[in-house]
Amino acid sequence: MRKGVLALIVVLGAAFAAPRLSGRPAREELRGRLSVSGAWALYPLAIKWAEEFQRLHPGVRIDIQAGGAGKGVADVLGGAVDIGMASREISPAEREKGAVAVAVAKDAVVATLNPKNPFLDDLRRRGLRKEDLVRIWITQTARTWGALVGRTDGAAIHVYTRSDACGAAETWAAYLGRRQEDLAGVGVYGDPGLAEAVKRDPLGIGYNNISFAYDLKTNKPVDGLAICPLDLNGNGRLDPEERIYDTRSDLIRAIAANVYPSPPARDLYFVMRGRPGGSPLVEFMKWVLTDGQKYVTEMGYLPLGPERTARSLALVGGPGAGRK
Repeated sequence: MRKGVLALIVVLGAAFAAPRLSGRPAREELRGRLSVSGAWALYPLAIKWAEEFQRLHPGVRIDIQAGGAGKGVADVLGGAVDIGMASREISPAEREKGAVAVAVAKDAVVATLNPKNPFLDDLRRRGLRKEDLVRIWITQTARTWGALVGRTDGAAIHVYTRSDACGAAETWAAYLGRRQEDLAGVGVYGDPGLAEAVKRDPLGIGYNNISFAYDLKTNKPVDGLAICPLDLNGNGRLDPEERIYDTRSDLIRAIAANVYPSPPARDLYFVMRGRPGGSPLVEFMKWVLTDGQKYVTEMGYLPLGPERTARSLALVGGPGAGRK
């Protein structure tokens, strides 16, 4: 009899202990679909985040389309997508409609040239001052390259800008004290399109997000583009501390050290209509701001820093949530 009771106790004890021995019950698999559209600046990083998150959660599908920050914000406010990518600040009117902008990374806009520009050596010695850029894109009083570099050559400046409502143009215009609609030039759609226009034109000048101006693999400007240096202190020459464009890493260090000004350095945002709720949106947003941040520098962007990340996490549910 005693043996039978002991056996029963052992069996019952094993049964009750089984869940503890096997660890915590498995979390229910995350499932659902997310749609994202907007800024070209965020597109490469968003693609990487989506790939890695879907690898962790095969039951989640994330569809991403680029089309400019204006489209992304309009799409999310109109209910067409779950997340709008924005590479500019959200306007008061957009906030009134419910836009909530969550900073997720940082990058910058740079002026781009064709490597065959006959004045490239002069530009690399002198740089362009902010007032030179105003004369090119705003007042259109700088008509020739010679006028910019102190030569009599009459080669015309071919100016390009963005035709779509976008953060890159808004950021570049803000650096010049204006708005996107004030930028002169031949309008070209999208970051890739603007880069391609300058690649085809030895006398062209444009601007691009750094993710389209630099090659992620080589760390140097993409083939067919040169970065136009800025004379940031306006003394008419490029000082050693202003020579920050040879590699993407050099420029990122300059942005982190506040050598390259803001704008054109800026935060990048995921925008939602109202604070996020429900899965998988909340879990994706929290993951982007926690474990997903390790891909920011890998993809050639700048991390937000602890304080900015904490503020972003507060908008999506608190620190540490979403870690797997």
